[in-house]
Amino acid sequence: MARYDFASDNVAGAMPEALEALSRFNGGFEAGYGSDGVSRRAADLIRGLIDVDAEVWFTASGTAANALALGTLAAPHEAVVAHEAAHVATDETGAPGFFGSGLGMITLPGASGRIDRQPLEDVLARPDQPHWQHPVALSLTQATEFGAVYSQAELETLTGLARAKGARIHLDGARMANAVASGFDLKSVAALGVDILVIGGTKAGSTPTEALVLLDKPLGRRFGARLKHGGQLVSKARFLAAPWIGMLESGAWLARAAHANAMAQRLAAAMPFELRHPVEANGVFVEMDEATLVRLREAGWFVYRFIDGSVRFMCSWATTPEAVDELAATLGSLT
Repeated sequence: MARYDFASDNVAGAMPEALEALSRFNGGFEAGYGSDGVSRRAADLIRGLIDVDAEVWFTASGTAANALALGTLAAPHEAVVAHEAAHVATDETGAPGFFGSGLGMITLPGASGRIDRQPLEDVLARPDQPHWQHPVALSLTQATEFGAVYSQAELETLTGLARAKGARIHLDGARMANAVASGFDLKSVAALGVDILVIGGTKAGSTPTEALVLLDKPLGRRFGARLKHGGQLVSKARFLAAPWIGMLESGAWLARAAHANAMAQRLAAAMPFELRHPVEANGVFVEMDEATLVRLREAGWFVYRFIDGSVRFMCSWATTPEAVDELAATLGSLT
């Protein structure tokens, strides 16, 4: 039977702290659609996490959170700039365009998922004319799809360029916990000019839940209706909110991400294949030919070949040192 331990960080179950909170807040009766006390408490914890009086909603998927966010920042005749490997550009089946009624995506290059300054500068400098979708928003991913973490200076440069041209900022934080565990200061998002932030719960080890954070509060006008229209205004909203109380009150959201990062470092140290990208979060990407990948899968370990051709190994809150060592031994036998 194939093992999926390292296929993704969303293949593990939910961490105990999230499940405990779900059970704790299951009893009794609560208002629906996010107007309940559980959702208010979770939102307060999110606001404390970023130190901003933001409007907070919860969605059942990162795809919905990102697509709704981008549809809020860009009109159908406008565009969003993102890295060419960003999840919003490669893995969301056109959801930003769907939720944004046709908004465009402009994709840019950059090593390990980080947008290079010059291509961004060039695209923002193009004239605003009626024959193309002009960029009005910048979407950044922290940590990136390749497990890299933007430095504070890199983010300041990119967001500064965007803001100077009047563009809004979206920050996709599906693996934000891993970025924070790697040193990113989450309280810096307001100073960076981020308008909408998505903080990942699912990949961090929760049941499916993402926090959609509107730092620019006027964007919240009719946002509940936007969620309802997009099928994301969940009636029993406390079940999206409760895991955040368990993860944040206990510190598990960050502590377990630090563990996942440490497991990635352990795997990288034992990896007999060449690393393709820096190991700064919870992913390890390596050079591996197809025949070797087939042999690895035949040995019982399923992992994906990623969009840049590398083979990806993802560690999660539930990855054990023993599993890392067992995988490393298998990998060593393939060389």
